[in-house]
Parts: sequence; C-alpha cells; structure tokens
Amino acid sequence: MDETPTEDSVARAVRDLYETLLRAWNHRDAQGYAALFAPDAAMIGFDGSQVRGSEVAGHLAPIFADHPTAAYVWKIREVRRLGSDAAMLRAIAGMVPPGQTELKPDLNVVQTLVAVYGAETWQVALFQNTPAAHHNRPELVEQHSSELGQVLREASEPG
Repeated sequence: MDETPTEDSVARAVRDLYETLLRAWNHRDAQGYAALFAPDAAMIGFDGSQVRGSEVAGHLAPIFADHPTAAYVWKIREVRRLGSDAAMLRAIAGMVPPGQTELKPDLNVVQTLVAVYGAETWQVALFQNTPAAHHNRPELVEQHSSELGQVLREASEPG
C-alpha cells in the first residue's frame, strides 16, 4: 500500500468484503464467494468443516447444486484494524430458509472475518461461522433473533 488507509476506509472496505461474501452465498454463487478468499485462507463452516481458501469453490459448488440453502441476514458488530494490512470483523447472522420469510433461530450464528490487504485488494484470510446456540439462555436466542428480525423487516420495507 502506497498510502496508509484511514480507519474509516479500512472499515468500509472490510464491511464491503463481508457483505459481498454473504450476498454471494445468498445468490448461491460458489465462484463469486470463493474469489473473495486468499488462496491460503481458512473457512470454518457452521458444521465445523474446515476448508482452505483455494478449495472453497469446490467445497461449495456441490452444496449449492444439491441443497436449497438458506439466505443470510446479518448485523455487523465491529470492525477492528489489526495492523496496516489486516482487520477483523465480528457480526451476528441468521438465516431465512428457502420459501420462507422468517428467520430460523437454530441457524443463528456469530461470524468472524479476518481480512488482509494484498494484491491491491482486501481478501478473506479467515471466515468462521459459530452456531449461536446460547445454551440454557433463551433470552439471548430471542435477542439475537429480534435484532436480525428488525434488519429483515427494514430490508423488506419499500423505499
């Protein structure tokens, strides 16, 4: 990087990277999703599967081909710079199953994305989905779902 980017420009770029990633998932676009990962990145799925960045497209293509996947709804909690060429994003997300209009609480997750700047762009170095089970704390499940439900309602409002 020739110039040191501002905190705001890094946060905006990392937010855009994350949102582009989830939109690619929602469009069932394995190639578009995978293109956002550095080749040596790590992706850790909801089920604990672990995939290298260079293998993401091959991992997702059969999933998108053979399974109707739910669409993400998300809320970014934090973007924090980790150095001149790295940043971390934390978010909560939920999923709306195909053909439905409401979130399915047992698919709620906490997501972490670590982004690195290289080759003139920000790329995913780590993307981790952690189930937000909130064991024995139903109030936290409700809070998570309520926040995302508000995001979902706002996204569906006209204008």
